[in-house]
Amino acid sequence: MAKMNMIQALNSALDIALEKDPNVVCFGEDAGYFGGVFRVTAKLQEKYGLDRVFDTPINEGAIAAMAIGMAAKGLRPVAEIQFADYIFPAFDQIISEMARIRYRSAGQFTQPIVMRSPWGGGIRGGQTHSMSPEAFFTHIPGIKVVIPSNPYDAKGLLLASIESDDPVIFFEPKRIYNGPFDGQADGALSSWANHPKGEVPEGHYTVPLGKAEVVREGEAVTVITYGTQVHVALAAAEKSGIDAEVIDLKTLTPYDIDTLAASVNKTGRCVIGQEAPRTSGFAAELSAQLQEDCFYALEAPIERVTGWDTPYPHAHEWAYFPGQQRFINALKKVTETA
Repeated sequence: MAKMNMIQALNSALDIALEKDPNVVCFGEDAGYFGGVFRVTAKLQEKYGLDRVFDTPINEGAIAAMAIGMAAKGLRPVAEIQFADYIFPAFDQIISEMARIRYRSAGQFTQPIVMRSPWGGGIRGGQTHSMSPEAFFTHIPGIKVVIPSNPYDAKGLLLASIESDDPVIFFEPKRIYNGPFDGQADGALSSWANHPKGEVPEGHYTVPLGKAEVVREGEAVTVITYGTQVHVALAAAEKSGIDAEVIDLKTLTPYDIDTLAASVNKTGRCVIGQEAPRTSGFAAELSAQLQEDCFYALEAPIERVTGWDTPYPHAHEWAYFPGQQRFINALKKVTETA
């Protein structure tokens, strides 16, 4: 075991994958010599060479297209989109080609691709470096969507994604790459994020895709979320004194409805958190499914805690960010309903 933050854990996963399988290649804008904007691919080119870890032009559509061709010929590409906000020039390639080739070829071709990208706000990136576009991809059959919340899961989920024969959109919460900013009370996270290094095995292991985890047990209300918001929800539960059960979704598609429904059937109340704008967000999908599966157990309407339906602001970032107080308000609202 070693102490690692999320960047170090992701770098370790890529190092292991490159060493274990000669078909794994990593590439993206500044992902080679420079090691990526956040240094997730640092020193990998030096270790594995230009043929396996390399830079690309500033062309996200070409990055995705290159990954598609490589995967169809037997490689396992791990492509980096520098920020999640920039994934849309590659959107058509991802949804029209990458997601469908296995289906369209009746299994003759697979797409063992991981599209990595720093995701979410919390670093004062403003409206072009803070987006949470996960809901777009959860709507597309044939794609898995993964968002880790801690170093241990980040490494294990990334290795599982690289070893998957289906394409994975792997969003990395940059807010907790290295821990929180100072002096932002409502943006503060749980105790883990203030000490962002966790115990991570140095060798190979995987965390199963499609399986959620109860990270805090409770009886009064179920809180479901993912990524950065796991730590906000944990902090809100601690601060409020409400006996909340907190579930880290980890994989958004396919999501673990059995774990979610078992918890909601037990508590009878539910709060769902997401950093993305409210309208048509992934929390709406979870809310609809849980209402169908748990209707007779629910003692109050399901509450959502989300970002606002605006572009992500710079100067007023913490007014947008779904912080502790908004989670506390939601917890009180659902638990005080008779």
